Amino acid sequence: MATTVQMSVNPSDLTHVPAAGEKIPNPGIMVIFGASGDLTKRKLLPALFHLEQSNLLPKDFAIVGVARRPLGHEFAEDMKAGILEFGGVDASDPRIEEFVQKISYYALQFDDTAGYAGLKDFLDKLATEKNIGADRLFYLATAPEYFTPIIQSLGAHQMAQPEKGKVAVVIEKPFGHDLDSARELNQQVNAVFSESQVFRIDHYLGKETVQNVLVFRFANGIFEPVWNRNYIDHVQITAAESIGIEGRGPFYEKAGALRDIIQNHMMELLGFVTMEPPSGFEAESVRREKVKVWQAIPNIPIKNAVRGQYGPGIIDGQKVIGYREEERVNPESGTETYAAVKLEIENWRWAGVPFYLRAGKRMKKRATEITIQFKQPPLLIFNRMQSNGPCPEIQPNIISIRIQPDDGIALRFGAKVPNTPGMTVCPVNMNFNYAQAFGKQSANGYERLLLDAMLGDQTLFSHRDGVEINWAHYTPILQAWAATKPDNFPNYFAGSWGPDTADRLLERDGRAWRNTLGKPE
Repeated sequence: MATTVQMSVNPSDLTHVPAAGEKIPNPGIMVIFGASGDLTKRKLLPALFHLEQSNLLPKDFAIVGVARRPLGHEFAEDMKAGILEFGGVDASDPRIEEFVQKISYYALQFDDTAGYAGLKDFLDKLATEKNIGADRLFYLATAPEYFTPIIQSLGAHQMAQPEKGKVAVVIEKPFGHDLDSARELNQQVNAVFSESQVFRIDHYLGKETVQNVLVFRFANGIFEPVWNRNYIDHVQITAAESIGIEGRGPFYEKAGALRDIIQNHMMELLGFVTMEPPSGFEAESVRREKVKVWQAIPNIPIKNAVRGQYGPGIIDGQKVIGYREEERVNPESGTETYAAVKLEIENWRWAGVPFYLRAGKRMKKRATEITIQFKQPPLLIFNRMQSNGPCPEIQPNIISIRIQPDDGIALRFGAKVPNTPGMTVCPVNMNFNYAQAFGKQSANGYERLLLDAMLGDQTLFSHRDGVEINWAHYTPILQAWAATKPDNFPNYFAGSWGPDTADRLLERDGRAWRNTLGKPE
């Protein structure tokens, strides 16, 4: 039995108008390598147009897509179609045609070092014709094997450290595939770009709900005092997807759930949940506190790591195939599509509190959620009075921070059931929903990150130290899994909550996964 109390605000017009003194990037050019891929069409260009709609882009601004195919003018039209289809933009918007005029294309083989001289001339000529300054933002949306050739070629042709303007490079994940490769890539990047120029992007940090974790904790006096080992029993972080690999067999065969989600996205969420209050909301302070938390995590025993792979099953009433039957996947693949770990943080705030992280594909629901479960009161006097009532046991208090798809925050607490004899206590929910409170937004999370990169604000981007620390936590697990091929794959069916071994990871601690994602029971 549960009751939900909806909570909302009465928003006025939420259309963004830059406030006095609000920063807008200098005039410049954004160069997207790998621009013919889905990321540019589905995410980056819609995000840039949203910034244009919000008056957050400079008037003199250009976008240059760089890819290997000879696309020419059709590239801009394809990007326009992407903005309309994936950006929630009305085709009658008067700004769309003007924005499309800012899009250009340059064909280049990424490993053709000599060809970058032509790219430099193209950018210089474009800047002169459109009276654009010397600022450049290079966005690497390519396969990882091209990161180093692109970066080295930019350095060889004096595009990384110009005499005028600011230059930055945004690098998509995966940033390495283990500790050694991440260190090597960091060295190669920093040989050309200084660390202050490097923006390792994690799109999870662009989500408003993720950023709101810090606001929820540090801007409200009622939560932070109990945000510690004295009151919190354990924390669960879940990233569940109902979709499969969607034709990305070759990529996923090399990645797997631990590399793809847990090592980066989920560790960032963990950092926001567990960090100490920073001295300010700027890059150095926030990054420093996250790194301290990650450094306080002891080695994760292999017994505290679980892997799984989905077999055939049913999603939303439709039969779906197993991972090994997916296109371009090894029919005997040992790649995990599900991973779960238990870890601890050995510091003054969190010692003794277990953290359970899990990520999986073809699960029962799509949901990303952080669950904070509090300890029970020391004397449950009300349990003596309701053993035969509608709620036989007092439920622990829970704070649920829902990242997606139903963005919001819920608080579960106990309340007396009215019109019943005695003191019958049942759980009720106070539920805050972003869409209801502030109206639906068309933003995809990249808006904030792209704007910050153009402004040079690294607060929501990964530092090389954090990348290497987190790879150090998970490389031993990856090595152990690679050395022993699983003999029980597939070990969970599509449409379930994962393998039984993941349930036992918590059961041995007397706990259970919270599978009613979205709203507390």
